[in-house]
Amino acid sequence: MLGGAGMLLAASPVQAAEVSYATECVPPPISGLPPVQGTTKVQITAPSEAKVGDEVEVVWRTVQAASKNPDVLDLEKDTVKPTGTITLGGAASGELKAEGPRQNPPIPKNSPMVLPDMKATLKLEKAGEITLTPGAYRINVSKPISTDTRCSAKETVRPGATIKVTDGQGGTSGGTSSGGTTSGGTSSGGTTNGGSDAGGTTSGGSSSGGTTSGGTSSGGSSSGGTDPGPTDFEGKEIEVAYACKTPIGDKNAVSPVRINAKKSGGGYGLTVKFSKSVMDSPADIPADSVKPSMEVRLGGADKGFVHVEGPTNKEPIKSGEPIEIPDLTGTYKPGATGKATLSPGVLTVKALGTTTTCTPPAGVPFSLELDTSAQPGGASGGTTTGGTAGGGTGSSGGSSGGLAQTGAEDTGALRALALVAGTVILLGGAVFTFTPWQRLRGPR
Repeated sequence: MLGGAGMLLAASPVQAAEVSYATECVPPPISGLPPVQGTTKVQITAPSEAKVGDEVEVVWRTVQAASKNPDVLDLEKDTVKPTGTITLGGAASGELKAEGPRQNPPIPKNSPMVLPDMKATLKLEKAGEITLTPGAYRINVSKPISTDTRCSAKETVRPGATIKVTDGQGGTSGGTSSGGTTSGGTSSGGTTNGGSDAGGTTSGGSSSGGTTSGGTSSGGSSSGGTDPGPTDFEGKEIEVAYACKTPIGDKNAVSPVRINAKKSGGGYGLTVKFSKSVMDSPADIPADSVKPSMEVRLGGADKGFVHVEGPTNKEPIKSGEPIEIPDLTGTYKPGATGKATLSPGVLTVKALGTTTTCTPPAGVPFSLELDTSAQPGGASGGTTTGGTAGGGTGSSGGSSGGLAQTGAEDTGALRALALVAGTVILLGGAVFTFTPWQRLRGPR
């Protein structure tokens, strides 16, 4: 919407051009499949002319994805959701995030991927010609478990569309550069069937999020005030290969994890999200019997851990129903000034007197990097994980030494802890198993 209340402009004429480029697609690790080399064909639709101040719709239509649905399993209807990155050039810089709905026909094994159109909106803040070039994209499949195939260009890609932006009233806003005032835009995406989609940049519907490369700049100093800067920070999703110790032995599991932060004063409220996947309960589970928690590891300028946890299940879980696990939340109080990194740490799931502890490998990548300012009593130097955090119960290794206060206000759309490929977890005497991937390759 223009100015928060206007119309989305689709200035005419609208142009559409097809672009082909060599692409490498990396299947999810659980598949055991090697990277695929192929050709992506994309048609970018955008208005050929518009004015400064307009918001225009950009549409990414995937004519041909670089990889097929492999000869593993048939994909059900409305289980595929694409997201993509469009690079801005010319009078704008940065990236525009495009998103499509979770909408597709059934896709048989070993057949072309059929992807819905991705959309984004772009606010035009500077006169000149803006080029739009398609690039990397991701294909998320929600069933039987949530997996991502990531595709990236392997050659220089030519622009798919060009928008000629003319001066509006009063010309340009003046002096906006370095990061590009049009670098982010907002992703429109459409609805996504199922609320928040962990692993997507937004959670359904059109969203005001998705600004990148610095977002829009004011183009000058405000009258006497200072820009407080952003308050919401979204981490990148990373896949963590957990080594889990369960009451029935050692198991391995892979789970996509994302750490988000919201600044409040000198501290940050943290939310740890696991990508949505489906795990049905094989037995009845009483209310208030399953509780997850994690020790988020600090790195970079800061050291120590932050304890985050979720509430127990409020309602009983009947046999055959999916398990709803909430987001894990806590508070990070920086102990150092500089760039601090936050990485997934030890994950603990407690249920009816049993404990499963999952440890990430050494050197797991960080999900989020923050520019922090040291606060009295902050985390830096807190190398111990003993003690309690905000009255919460820590994992088997303890919590963050009093560094965090935890909350449980939000419940995410996570339907399961994404433990996959033959992982077994004992929760209160109930054994949860996923079908091994090798079985999915054989007759169903």
